[in-house]
Amino acid sequence: MSRLWHPDGRGPWPVLMMRQPYGRAIASTVTYAHPSWYAGHGFLVVVQDVRGRGASEGDFGGFAQEAADGAATIRWARSLEGSNGRVGSYGFSYQGLTQLLNAGGDDALPDCLAPAMCGLDERLHWASEGGAHWWALGLGWALQLAAEGCRRRGDGAGWREIRRSLQHGDYTEEGLVLLERHDPRGMGLGWLRRDPCAAEDWTVHPVAPALLRRPLLLVGGWHDPHLRGVLDLWQRARGAGGDPELVIGAWSHLDWGGGLDRELLAFFRRHLQGPPPRRGPADPTAHQGAATAPIRLQCATTATWHSLGPAAAASPAAAAAAGWSLHSGGLAAIRCDEGELRPLAAPGARPGSDPAADGKAVHATATGGTVVIVHDPWRPVPGRGGHLGPDPGPVERADLDRRGDVACFTTAPLEQDLWLLGTFRLRLRVSADQPSFDLCAALSEVSADGGSVRQLSTGLARFGPPSASAGAPRTLRLQPLAALVAAGQRLRLSLAAAAWPQIAVNPGDGSLPAGGSGSGHRVISLTLELAGAHLGLEPLIRAN
Repeated sequence: MSRLWHPDGRGPWPVLMMRQPYGRAIASTVTYAHPSWYAGHGFLVVVQDVRGRGASEGDFGGFAQEAADGAATIRWARSLEGSNGRVGSYGFSYQGLTQLLNAGGDDALPDCLAPAMCGLDERLHWASEGGAHWWALGLGWALQLAAEGCRRRGDGAGWREIRRSLQHGDYTEEGLVLLERHDPRGMGLGWLRRDPCAAEDWTVHPVAPALLRRPLLLVGGWHDPHLRGVLDLWQRARGAGGDPELVIGAWSHLDWGGGLDRELLAFFRRHLQGPPPRRGPADPTAHQGAATAPIRLQCATTATWHSLGPAAAASPAAAAAAGWSLHSGGLAAIRCDEGELRPLAAPGARPGSDPAADGKAVHATATGGTVVIVHDPWRPVPGRGGHLGPDPGPVERADLDRRGDVACFTTAPLEQDLWLLGTFRLRLRVSADQPSFDLCAALSEVSADGGSVRQLSTGLARFGPPSASAGAPRTLRLQPLAALVAAGQRLRLSLAAAAWPQIAVNPGDGSLPAGGSGSGHRVISLTLELAGAHLGLEPLIRAN
């Protein structure tokens, strides 16, 4: 079932298509202007309920149904009364992926598309990170889909039960039971039952190279969980010979700070209201040596926008290229100001030449020290802000850093402004006294007086049998970031063994975590060996 918005006049007009599972009347107005706004600018707008959702017939099969349905819908849209035969698509999250799943030929592909906040890998872009399920996020979304199923069946009691659990926050503990009761075959429950470390059990959706070569506007947010999926799509499109545009704002999944509608309008006018493009044989190297679409990034700390070429985004900021080492006399988990984050001298650099340092750039040595973190499941460290929780974005975390189960490592005050662009990667030797443990990280800027700790990026990794007891080097990647840290401020890395309810609390026995703490959860002691530890900044995208 679809709803159409027509421009004034007689047409014909290009079509803008959105396909979603939340009811066509909503039309993603949580992040986009109402379809009537786009219709007022000369587009025939179609918002469609996907099969088995809203008022559409059939059974909802999640992503598996969308490739065939998407192709049929594009063909249908080209032949609509008032259509000029050209179709563009837009939408975020589920509506983003529906644009990319298309089993048709050239006539079934949109002429241009603007997928936002989505990806192709169900494991890495939709359900988990670092070997751990997105707990609160995954449950919340699965329950929203389950509630729509209750509504369609006329099960008002089931709908109210789910709604009440989400409103009161009880869903993080009882969500699995609710899903088993109300949506036992749902895609969301299937993900939560699957091991996020077993890549072979998960779906990575194929996408037609011809589609990736169409005009493509990719949209992401620094505080959105699907950002890595967007960056992967940019990389795939470039590899297929496309010239995709990329916009990343200081946004969460539902808060786009005023939206992107004017930029979207300009994109669709350029590709749908101008002369039809000439499409010749595909050339996978067409973008090499040619002018490329800029990458537009919003700084997460200043909210200013920057335009970069792919080469700039593929190189980490020069000031932070060498990274930092971690040092402590053993009290970094008790005193939040005791652990140190020291800048490493880049190869060939003179000591003191790194602007992140206070004139004392050093190389990592065996004197980094040892820190022990004790995870008590009775009071797990809360996950706050970031990209995986119900309260996404930059948040104040000074109170979390004062906890005795959070180890903090802080730089000296920066002598110069420091531009950070890329993905922070921590490499650290960690062992535990239980078969499984979690390592959760946060990167923050600390005010000159130390009173404010503003969290910028988070990341996590889950380690389990048989490697938990071995003091092997572990790797953890944080959420990609673009941020300017001002002179006089400090950088801080905070490490903990939990981030509840963003991820389920690890019981420590090697079983798959599936909720909050229980009577069988074990106290877990983590030993951090700081000698050779390294916090580095990797490129935002890979250079082609």
